[in-house]
Amino acid sequence: MTFIDRFSAVQLDVLKEVGNIGAGHAATALSYLLERKIGMFVPSVQLADFDEVVELSGSAEEVVVSVFLKIEGDAPGGMFFILSPPQAESFVRIMTGDASFTIHNPKSMGIGVSALKELGNILAGSYLTALSDLTQLTLYPSVPSLNIDMAGAILSFGLLELSLVSDQGIVIETCLTDPSNETKESVEGHFFLFPDPDSYDTLFKALGVSAYD
Repeated sequence: MTFIDRFSAVQLDVLKEVGNIGAGHAATALSYLLERKIGMFVPSVQLADFDEVVELSGSAEEVVVSVFLKIEGDAPGGMFFILSPPQAESFVRIMTGDASFTIHNPKSMGIGVSALKELGNILAGSYLTALSDLTQLTLYPSVPSLNIDMAGAILSFGLLELSLVSDQGIVIETCLTDPSNETKESVEGHFFLFPDPDSYDTLFKALGVSAYD
C-alpha cells in the first residue's frame, strides 16, 4: 500500500471541506478587491503523485501559467496554482476589465503578472487561513513567483526541492465565476498543495483525523 492509498474517504472529505472554506474566503477577498460579487467553489479534491500532477496540468509539453509559493510555519510544504493560458487570460480580463488582454502582448504582461500573482496570494492565503482556523496551526505563504512554460519544466523545477521529502500532493480543483459577466465564463484551474510528509500527520492530528486510518 502506498502513502496515498492510506487516505480514506473521510480524510479526503475533510480536505475538500477545507478547500471549500478556503474558496469561500478567496471569493470574499476577490469580491472586495473587484467591488463586485465573485463566486468560487471546489468541485473535487484528490491525492496525486508527481506524474499525475503533470497529467492533470494537461501534459508535460503543454504550456501553462503557474504561480508557486512555499508554505512556512507548523506544516511546511509548497503550493502551485496552475491555469491554461486561456484561463489565465480570462482571469486577468475579469480582474482588470480589459477584454483585450492577452499573455502574448509584452506591453500588457506587467498588469497580467501582477493580477495573477495577486490571485495566487489570495488563494494561498485563503486556503492556509482555512487550515489555520480549523487546526490552530501557524501557516503562511511566501512571496509568489510566476512562470509561463511547459508544465513538465515548471513542475520539475518547482518540485525538485519538494521531491527530496515528498512524492505526493493534494489536488484541489478550483472554479471561479463572475455572475456580472454577460458571457458567464468561468475560470478553472488546479491548486496543488504539497505538504512535507510529516506535515500530513501534523495536519490530520490537528483536525482530529488520523493520517494512517
